[in-house]
Amino acid sequence: MTERIRLAAIADLHCPRTPPDIWQSVFSRVAQDADVLLLGGDLTDHGRSEEAHLLAQALTAAAVTIPVIAVLGNHDYEAGQPEEVNQILSAAGVHMLDGDICEIQGIGFAGVKGFGGGFGQASLQPWGENATKQFVEEAVGEAMKLESALAKLRTSQRIALLHYAPIRDTVTGESTEIFPFLGSSRLEEPLNRYAVTAAFHGHAHQGSLEGRTTGGTAVYNVAAPLLQKVFPDRPPFHIVEIQDMP
Repeated sequence: MTERIRLAAIADLHCPRTPPDIWQSVFSRVAQDADVLLLGGDLTDHGRSEEAHLLAQALTAAAVTIPVIAVLGNHDYEAGQPEEVNQILSAAGVHMLDGDICEIQGIGFAGVKGFGGGFGQASLQPWGENATKQFVEEAVGEAMKLESALAKLRTSQRIALLHYAPIRDTVTGESTEIFPFLGSSRLEEPLNRYAVTAAFHGHAHQGSLEGRTTGGTAVYNVAAPLLQKVFPDRPPFHIVEIQDMP
């Protein structure tokens, strides 16, 4: 018998820019409405350990018993403490993914932060200065981590969790000048290759909620500021139902 799994997704929490008590309320609601919670990066505002502790305390106070899966975002690296942020949230029971996988209720999850570089023919190429080549190498490395993680999954349904966008459509609404810093088409290629059911990301606060890869994978931008704009009368999380096929 098939079963529908409800995934609730949020990105760009920026705790404590948005106070922890607000997130506690949101998490409590998520625990009632969903089976799994996905957090798509920028969990903290400046990547400090004390900010991660506040977020962990909000999760604990909300008595979240459903599985929580997360990746870090660029803000979580700002203070140079990503390992500490990762460890604090892991200790709070969060499945932290960085080229890793986990399986919950028969659905496989792969997660990476991702990186920028732009989309389609406008993608940055490794030409010229070493700094440019290093930027592209970072984008390629993140895409390879995603591909390696997806290749390990043996589930019929695969979900990708990112911070940076894999397609242009879900950053549309932002200034085109900053598109190269919001995501990379290199992240799209593994999604198509491994027939991913759905991908979730954040980072583009003024982007668009939904799009699809060229291979048909559904992509959702779940940045909290965007969700608040699209759904002003409800808490900032987006639920997508996934059919578990044994």
